[in-house]
Amino acid sequence: MYPGRNFPPRRPNRRENVNELIRAREVRAVFPDGTAEVMPTAAALRRAQELGLDLVLVAPTAVPPVAKAVDYGHYQYEQKKKQHDAKKKQHVVQVKELKFRPNTDDHDYDFKKNHAIRFLQEGNRVKAVVQFRGREIAHTDLGKKLLMRFAEDLATHGSVEGMPRLEGRNAHILISPTKSGAKAPEKASPPQTPPAHN
Repeated sequence: MYPGRNFPPRRPNRRENVNELIRAREVRAVFPDGTAEVMPTAAALRRAQELGLDLVLVAPTAVPPVAKAVDYGHYQYEQKKKQHDAKKKQHVVQVKELKFRPNTDDHDYDFKKNHAIRFLQEGNRVKAVVQFRGREIAHTDLGKKLLMRFAEDLATHGSVEGMPRLEGRNAHILISPTKSGAKAPEKASPPQTPPAHN
């Protein structure tokens, strides 16, 4: 026969904010008809059960705590739905990096500039980086000029955070989106009527 093993007792999945598990002596009970009353928790629980509902603590830090008489399953569903909707509406601002060389040609420059405009319109920040290789490091002024030109070209879509900075073999500048840089809906031009002939 094997000796018994001392495992810690399993904790029940307790709902600390529902019905008999509410520890406060009294609560401000809110009922479906809109009435709110400060009363002992036991009395509020009895009244909720008479209505076929659960007593759920919705504001535990209030004085006294606020409890609502609701269908707990429906309440949980609504809370999860609210959290899901809040996550969907939340926009995470990202930093999009675009890399240049001091001698970047106009075609490549325009291509990256258009990307930057799109990133700013989407509400993201843009980090433009000029990389210097080999002897190019002797011409950091060319890289800074390129970054200042880039910032000027994006002035209607974003605002520059500081001047170009040189770190090691890279110079960079950071541009944040502005509200005015957001996409505006295009207005259809009114049809032109031909001039009347006498």
